[in-house]
Amino acid sequence: MTMTIAEELLLLAYSEEEGKQLIAAAQLDPALGGAILAELAVAGRVELSDKKVAVIDPTPLGDEELDSALARMAAEDKERKPVWWVQKLYSSKLRRRLLTRLAENGVLAEERGKVLGIFPTTRWPESNPEVEAGVRARVAHALSGEDPDARTAVLIALMHVSKLDAKAFPGADRRRVKEIAEGAWAADAVAKTIAAINSVIVIAATSAAAGAIASGSS
Repeated sequence: MTMTIAEELLLLAYSEEEGKQLIAAAQLDPALGGAILAELAVAGRVELSDKKVAVIDPTPLGDEELDSALARMAAEDKERKPVWWVQKLYSSKLRRRLLTRLAENGVLAEERGKVLGIFPTTRWPESNPEVEAGVRARVAHALSGEDPDARTAVLIALMHVSKLDAKAFPGADRRRVKEIAEGAWAADAVAKTIAAINSVIVIAATSAAAGAIASGSS
């Protein structure tokens, strides 16, 4: 099946058997927003720079989440920075929609329960392990020395900046992860996309973490 980069990131961000998040929502959710923006860039729909996101082709891609984001960007009458768009795109609702879609497609199972018999919780264990195995194989080939394609490189960069790489691929060569995540090897357009997304996720994740702390102390 064809998945978005955001869905691939989600698969790697949840434990296979228990279906629990490997990293905090303050790290994962901004990375998902960044994945939406990065995929639009890789697909040639938008162009990223430090100062703005420019729509260069408004043609839909046939994916509800990507096309919705693209339409919002095309309709925006002001120049907006990548970090502005990531902060608009990411949310727990986006994560939930993507998880639900993966469950509806038979990739994950949705298992609801209660903690201490009171607090509702949902786990998302794998239902079809072959799908994540394919994603892991692509990433593993890149980390072992093969040149990754643009989507795989962006996925690795998102894992690195959200600190998921050490959880999802604990035995990986950190130098190789960093090399791919910095995008120095890549073609100019991909390198610029990775650089923009890296800086954006750091800012968005920091803001999300600060917001979570403020909510907890209020």
